[in-house]
Amino acid sequence: MVTDPIADFLTRIRNAQMANHRIVEIPASNLKKRMTEILYEKGYILKYKFEDDNKQGVIKIALKYDPNTKQPAIASLERISRPGLRQYAKPADFKRVMNGLGIAIVSTSKGVMTDKEAKAQNVGGEILCHIY
Repeated sequence: MVTDPIADFLTRIRNAQMANHRIVEIPASNLKKRMTEILYEKGYILKYKFEDDNKQGVIKIALKYDPNTKQPAIASLERISRPGLRQYAKPADFKRVMNGLGIAIVSTSKGVMTDKEAKAQNVGGEILCHIY
């Protein structure tokens, strides 16, 4: 059993990129599915697929690399709010990630979204991770 499933999600993607894998498989949950959709919408991954096995399901993510330099599209995946120290913020207190080039994934009362979407809807929440 994993004590921090979000950190496990980010670590699996980070490790797969360091090993230059094309596809990574991650155990599914509704939160991880939404985080995967956000990564796809923002252009950090090529594609994703939710597969249903007889248990909790699997998320298959096709990682994105630069065609010329072979560098991964995601330079950094950083967990912010941890089980031992939760990080919450109001919309006015959201810090820019990499001077606005990156995104922060925020869990709000209106669902999981990016920091820019949360600021536009004027809702605060738990800052899950920074990605750039």
